[in-house]
Amino acid sequence: MLKDKHILLGVTGGIAAYKSADLVSRLIKAGAKVDVVMTKAATEFVSPLTFQTMSQSRVHFDMFGLESNMEVEHIALAQRPDVILIAPATANTIGKIANGIADNMLTTVTMASTARIIFAPAMNTNMYLNPITQENIRKLKDLGHLFMNTGEGRLACGDVGAGKMAEPVEIVEYLEGYFTEKDLVGKKIVVTAGPTIEAIDPVRYITNHSSGKMGYAIARNASMRGAEVVLISGPVNLDPPAGVKVVHIESTNDMMDAVKEYFDSCDALIKAAAPSDFRPLNFSDKKIKKRDNDSDTMSVELTRNPDIAGYFGKIKENRIMVGFAAETNDIEEYALFKMKEKNFDFIVANDVTQEGAGFKGDTNIVSIIDKSGIREDLPMMTKNDLSSLILDKVKSMFLYV
Repeated sequence: MLKDKHILLGVTGGIAAYKSADLVSRLIKAGAKVDVVMTKAATEFVSPLTFQTMSQSRVHFDMFGLESNMEVEHIALAQRPDVILIAPATANTIGKIANGIADNMLTTVTMASTARIIFAPAMNTNMYLNPITQENIRKLKDLGHLFMNTGEGRLACGDVGAGKMAEPVEIVEYLEGYFTEKDLVGKKIVVTAGPTIEAIDPVRYITNHSSGKMGYAIARNASMRGAEVVLISGPVNLDPPAGVKVVHIESTNDMMDAVKEYFDSCDALIKAAAPSDFRPLNFSDKKIKKRDNDSDTMSVELTRNPDIAGYFGKIKENRIMVGFAAETNDIEEYALFKMKEKNFDFIVANDVTQEGAGFKGDTNIVSIIDKSGIREDLPMMTKNDLSSLILDKVKSMFLYV
C-alpha cells in the first residue's frame, strides 16, 4: 500500500524525534520513497546523518544552503510528495503552519505544497490541551489536514497525560489506511481469529498452534478499506489493529457467545479462528497433582464443543460467510465437505505441513474454493496480501446479496 508512495517526513524539535528514525526505516521497508526535512531544533535531538543513513537520501534543514543544482529546493520538495507527514509535530510547528508562518525549511515547504499534511503531535500535556493549540488544530482540520491521536502516559517532562506521539508502527498503519481505497464503507464485518483454550485445571489447558495472524490481517485490512470491523480474538501475542473493535475471548463457548452478540448486525462473518472442537468433560478447580495418580498415564475425557460455523451457517440468510480449512492431507476433499456442511460462500484451504503455509508464519499458500466450484490456487504470499484477496472476493459477493 505504501510501495512507490512519495512521503515527505517533517521532523520537528521534540524528544520524540528519536522515534522518527525508526519510522523512516519502516517506511522504506514498506516501499515508500522518503524525503526528510528537519527543523533546526530537531537537529539538536537527532543528527541529520541518522536520517540520511536511514532514508538513503539527503536530509534538508538549511533554508539558505547552497544547492549543487539550480533547482529551488523548497519548491522541488513541495511538488514531490503524495502526502506530508510531520512526526513529531510540536505545538510551535503546528501553530506556524496554522497561521501561515514560513520561517524555516519545513514550514516553507508546507506553505508551497498542495499535498495533504498528516500531523503526529508530540508535546507536553498542558501544551497539547492549551486552547491556542487546540484552536490551531481545529483550523488545520478545517483546511482538510489530518491529525493522529496522541497517546497517554508518562511524558519525557515527567508529566502524565495526553501528548505522546503515536508509535512508528501505528503511524505506518495510519498511512497505509490513508492510501487504501475505501471500498467497504457501510459494511460491518465480524472476523474471528486465533485459538481457543479449554481449561483442564487452573494451570493447564488444551489449545492449538493458531497464531491469529491471518484473522488480524483480515480485520486490519477490512478496517482500512472502510468497513466497521469486530475482531473476536482468542489468546494471541499480537497488537490490536487500529480502528477495530476487539473482543477478547478464551474458550470456544466464549467465542460462540461473542459471535452471537454481533452476528445479527453484520454483513459478513469471516471465520479465520481455530476454535477447539473438544473441551475436557470435567474441570478440576484445583491443580491436578501427579502424586495423586498412581499410574504412569493419565486420561482426560473430552466432550464436543459447539460447532460455531455450523450454527451460523444455518441462519446466515443473505450474509457472506467465509471459512478456513487447515488440513494435513486430502485438502480439497475435506475443504469441499466443510464448505458444504457449514454453508460457507467460499473456503480458504491450506496444507499446514507445507513449508511457508503453517500456523505461526507470516506467509501462507492456499487454495480458495467457492460454492460454485471455482478453485483458485495461489502462490506463497504474505498473510497481509492474502487478506486483501480474501476481502476482494467478499466485496464481489456483496454485489449479489
